[in-house]
Amino acid sequence: MAEFDRQGYARSTGVTGTDAHVIDEGLRAYMLRVYNYMAMGVGITGVVAYATYMMSVAQTAGGLQLTEFGAFLFNSPFKWVIFLAPLGMVFFLSARIGSMSVSGAQTAFWVFAGLMGLSLASIFMVYTGGSIANVFFITAAAFGGLSLYGYTTKKDLSGWGSFLIMGLIGVIIAMVVNIFLASSALQFAISVIGVLVFSGLTAYDTQRIKEMYYVGDDGTVAGRKAIMGALSLYLNFINLFVMLLSLFGNRE
Repeated sequence: MAEFDRQGYARSTGVTGTDAHVIDEGLRAYMLRVYNYMAMGVGITGVVAYATYMMSVAQTAGGLQLTEFGAFLFNSPFKWVIFLAPLGMVFFLSARIGSMSVSGAQTAFWVFAGLMGLSLASIFMVYTGGSIANVFFITAAAFGGLSLYGYTTKKDLSGWGSFLIMGLIGVIIAMVVNIFLASSALQFAISVIGVLVFSGLTAYDTQRIKEMYYVGDDGTVAGRKAIMGALSLYLNFINLFVMLLSLFGNRE
């Protein structure tokens, strides 16, 4: 259920008011941990993306030119490694986190965030710095509002799941097709639909992560849940940012 009936739970299980307060405190601590992991992941991605960009270009009389490092990253077959590596890390984390230590899962998440930074470094070559900053703050505000809705609403959002997953699969297929078509009209449609899908996923995943909390979890289980929750919200934030940037970013 979207809304946890704490008084009903207390009556049916004999949990006292003090125990219910402990559950509330535990849930807040758990969600704060999820958001902290997610924010640190976004920070790592931003730092790596900008540092990679700075090492990839050089100012010349003719304007910005790729350095040898930049040419290796973006003009060689290695670019496909950069493109696919984050996806591989998502599958790795999803499949292995149940058997990993909390510290190992944290490390894998930080590595994933760094790889994502490598893959996003090219946005600094395409869009102006001002528009990247503006869209980032717009994304942060939208994400915050949507996540707050998912956390506080009494409405059960579980029914959104299948619809949002189908939308996500459709966006991914369209993105792969557009790699070969390079259609600006299709890219616009992908961005608009992507904004809607990842907005919905932000609220949906927040409620799902909240409902994953269980006061009886030990530190290891709670830590793994927090990292997987952070990964879900991180992916929603990054993809929402990229879609909004495609729609509203000013190109160089």
